[in-house]
Amino acid sequence: MSEIEGEDNKKYKPYENSGIEEGDRIVKVNNNEIHSSDDLVETVNMSEGKEVKLQYVHEQEIKECSITPVKQENDEYKLGLWVRDSAAGVGTITFYEPSTRTFGALGHGISDIDTGDLIDIASGEFVTTRILNITKGEEGTPGKIQGTIESGKNIGLISKNTKFGIYGTVDNLSSLNIDTSKEMEVATRDEIKTGKATILCSLDNGTPQEYEIEIEKIFKDNNYDNKSMEIKVTDERLLEKTGGIIQGMSGSPIIQNGKFIGAVTHVLVNNPEEGYGVFADIMIKQSREVSN
Repeated sequence: MSEIEGEDNKKYKPYENSGIEEGDRIVKVNNNEIHSSDDLVETVNMSEGKEVKLQYVHEQEIKECSITPVKQENDEYKLGLWVRDSAAGVGTITFYEPSTRTFGALGHGISDIDTGDLIDIASGEFVTTRILNITKGEEGTPGKIQGTIESGKNIGLISKNTKFGIYGTVDNLSSLNIDTSKEMEVATRDEIKTGKATILCSLDNGTPQEYEIEIEKIFKDNNYDNKSMEIKVTDERLLEKTGGIIQGMSGSPIIQNGKFIGAVTHVLVNNPEEGYGVFADIMIKQSREVSN
C-alpha cells in the first residue's frame, strides 16, 4: 500500500479504513472477475473515480469493501494498492503418489517476498527446469540453484500452498522422468532414527543423485511447523558442489533404510552444512487432501 498523489498534488490513502490488508487476494471488482493486475487497472480506470466494490480473500474468508479511486495527473485512477499477480521459483519435487496422481514439493510454502506471508494462490502450474548455475553456500550467505523455465515442459497443476509444501496433480507424467521401479514405502515417525540417511537431488540436469547426510535430532511430536528433524550434510561430493544445503534443494527427499522419511526444508544461514527436514507423513497427509 502507498499514498497516491492526486491531480491536485495532494496526498491520498484511498484504501485507508477499507479493511483490505497486505497479502489479501482481490477476486472481483464491481462484480467483474479479476485474473491479473491488468484486469484490475482496466476495471478501476473504467470507474472514472466513482467508488468501486472489491471482493477479496483474507485468510481463506471472502470479504468485501469499497474504495474510491484517486485521479492522477496522467488521468489514471489508483487505489493505492501494490498488486502482484504471479510468483515463480525453482525447487525440488519431493514425491509422486501414483494411485492419486498427486505430488508434493518444497516441504515449505511459497511466501510473499515483501510481507513474508504465505501466498494465497488461485492456481499455479509446475514445469521442468533447466539448471543454469549453482552458487555455493557459505557461512552467513545461503547458496542457491539458479534455473530457467524457458522451454520447460508442463507437468501439472498446483492447487495448494501450505507451510508444509506445495501440492497438486500431475497431468504429464512423462515429463517427470520417473523410474517406477524406485517406488518406496513411507516410514512412520517411530521408524526414523538419528544417524545415517541420504537425500536425493538433481544438480546437473541429469538423474537425481543420492548424497549422505546425518539426522542429528528428531522432534517426533512436532506437527506445528516443517522443522521435524535437524540434519547435516556429510557427503564430500555435495559439500564440494554446494557447500551444504542451498536454495532450490528444498523438497529433496530424505531416505533412510530404503524408506521415504521426509524432505529438506531449511538451511542454517550460519552453517550451510546443517538444516531441517519435514516428516514424510505430514506431506503425504497434505497431498491426500488435494486428491480428496
